[in-house]
Amino acid sequence: MLIRALSSLIALGLAAGAMPAQAGPFAPAAGQTGSTAVSKASTDIVQWATGYQGYLPGSNVDATWKTPEKALGAALGTSTDIVSLGDQGVITLTFGGALANGTGWDFAVFENSFSDTFLELAFVEVSSNGADFFRFPTISFTPSPVNAFGSVDPTNIDGLAGKYRQGFGTPFDLDVLAGVAGLNVNNISHVRLVDVKGNGSELDQFTFGSPHRIYDPFQTTGSGGFDLDAVGVRYLAAAVPEPESVALFAAGLGLVAWRVRRRASI
Repeated sequence: MLIRALSSLIALGLAAGAMPAQAGPFAPAAGQTGSTAVSKASTDIVQWATGYQGYLPGSNVDATWKTPEKALGAALGTSTDIVSLGDQGVITLTFGGALANGTGWDFAVFENSFSDTFLELAFVEVSSNGADFFRFPTISFTPSPVNAFGSVDPTNIDGLAGKYRQGFGTPFDLDVLAGVAGLNVNNISHVRLVDVKGNGSELDQFTFGSPHRIYDPFQTTGSGGFDLDAVGVRYLAAAVPEPESVALFAAGLGLVAWRVRRRASI
């Protein structure tokens, strides 16, 4: 996920003509050496999404796959326990507390791909206030359009959710967004996923040359677009109580203190 450092290495490789013909520079599929895939059984995961907001499915999604509650709780790693976003659809998740920036990856997004190469992708955005969202930078080296039953090499993509097959999450490191004005990486309240349409109409953020068109299987139907299984959190800060809760807690402490003093004077 060290996308900025990788961009520098990629630029040098391009300049030297050293890019492999069939494989990209990024982490490979789950189970392969160098993969960054996070297992749904990982003991590093301490929390899963507990709520959702703003589920706005795009086109090509049947009613069967429009149940956003299926994105809550632990990843099941199946093909059916998911919510589909459809073309450029959106969902925002909450976690019963704030995500924090720790060592290495901080949260992981799980999709339901049945293979290592049928990869439907999504942009990932985070917010500290639920209103202002900031997108993780992306790179896509998939060279040409991918049909509805086509393949995406996971070593050609970085910064996009959906890189790994079902049961394995794509990790995201909040340190990538450290220093972005308006974002507190130690107080992330919301994670938003936006489906990549996949027809090349959207561009990545490659910074050492022209941006690239982002391709994924297009056009899928029925459960079209990104299919969200779950989002797991590695570092969860303590939940901040509402002001009303703080006031009630303070009042309770005052009552306890009064009772102690009263008993002492009897």
